[in-house]
Amino acid sequence: MTELTVRRLLIDLEQPVQRHWCGGDAFLTAWFNALSMSFPVGEQFFIDSVRNGFKALPPAQQEVFRSEVQGFVGQEATHRRIHALFNAQIEKHGLVNSWEPRARERLRLVEGSDPRHGLAITAANEHFTALFAEWMLSHSQLLDGCEPRLKSLWLWHSAEEAEHKCTAFDLYQALGGSHAWRVKWMRRVTLIFLTDTLRQTAENLRRDGSLWRWSTWRSAARHMLGRDGLLRLSFKPWRAYFRPDFHPSQQSSDLSEDWLRRNASQYTRVGAA
Repeated sequence: MTELTVRRLLIDLEQPVQRHWCGGDAFLTAWFNALSMSFPVGEQFFIDSVRNGFKALPPAQQEVFRSEVQGFVGQEATHRRIHALFNAQIEKHGLVNSWEPRARERLRLVEGSDPRHGLAITAANEHFTALFAEWMLSHSQLLDGCEPRLKSLWLWHSAEEAEHKCTAFDLYQALGGSHAWRVKWMRRVTLIFLTDTLRQTAENLRRDGSLWRWSTWRSAARHMLGRDGLLRLSFKPWRAYFRPDFHPSQQSSDLSEDWLRRNASQYTRVGAA
């Protein structure tokens, strides 16, 4: 089992955030903003799914997972809270979160279903966030032009996403979840996640007035599809999820451990929630 520590990031998000806070790059700012808009509702769903899966375990297995589940819930609850604060700041720029209501409607469709469905959806999304986290931690220079508090926000979140990437997956396996349904949900989540992320990013850029600027499209091409682009570098580890013998621990989290160790002064440990 993975030992998860709940941490409180020592930053102030009551202060305004600049319009193009990511080093003046309109595309990267809009992309990060879009991701943040999905986090409060998404992470609440992950929390609920993991809790429901935990409750479905027999008592002996619950004891095996109890500490890890508490840590997972605590970390995700902290992410949900801090991104809600961040989202409140970017809304002041005239941005509208249209992703969240769509996500709420879709997630209602699995309410009351077999808890393995919620866990499969969560495990698929956690794989995406782990891939994004690895890319962020290995390309942290993208945030060098940001305010230090915002750089800390995204790298801390990335480090913790990599840290707890196994929890939902392991619960799904413990409940006898099948490989067929695991990959079926990954296909669905891939389509929905990428479509919603790009749609919200484009909407953010449109409202910002920078959608049709050449610099925006150049940045998008470089950071998504370029030699070190997110989509290009993530394709192979994304595809690995479809192997019958896949497990999230097969993909390294060394950068996560290193960031948490080197930046211990930026957070306090609050224990399991």
